[in-house]
Amino acid sequence: MPRPTTKSALMDENRDKYAALEAWLAGLTPEQMVQPGLLGDWSVKDVLAHLHEWHAMLLRWYAAGLRGENPPTPAEGYTWAQLPVLNKRIYETYRDRSLEEVITKFRTSHQELQVLIDSLSEEDLFTPGLYGWMRQNKLSAYFKSCGSSHYHWALTEMRKGLKRLASS
Repeated sequence: MPRPTTKSALMDENRDKYAALEAWLAGLTPEQMVQPGLLGDWSVKDVLAHLHEWHAMLLRWYAAGLRGENPPTPAEGYTWAQLPVLNKRIYETYRDRSLEEVITKFRTSHQELQVLIDSLSEEDLFTPGLYGWMRQNKLSAYFKSCGSSHYHWALTEMRKGLKRLASS
């Protein structure tokens, strides 16, 4: 997927990939959504918790940037090379949460991302290094990574996992 070059393209892509994910989720039973082993040990619920936490991290990075702070990215005590370890910590944080809580958090944080994108100017979204934590990246790249690209990855992997579980 090419990177969006306008705010409306970014919002449309996030909305469309999110809608595809929600449409697929609507066809699942609650039992299917909590069945482990879909993606490693993860269930659909765990994938949604993962998506939510990445939304939340981006929202925290942005808020810190507004305050003139330079937050550690991706998270305190982790480097980008340690994403598998960070993702395991995210899984452990949310694995005992209820399906309803995770779905609500995921939907709410997606909406918060969309509202934030809508509130930003094209210049804010597409200026490299707008905040120190971004290095020379653009905010739009983070929104794509934590939004549409992540939704596409999740849907692709969950479909494969559910198909594999159904055939075993």
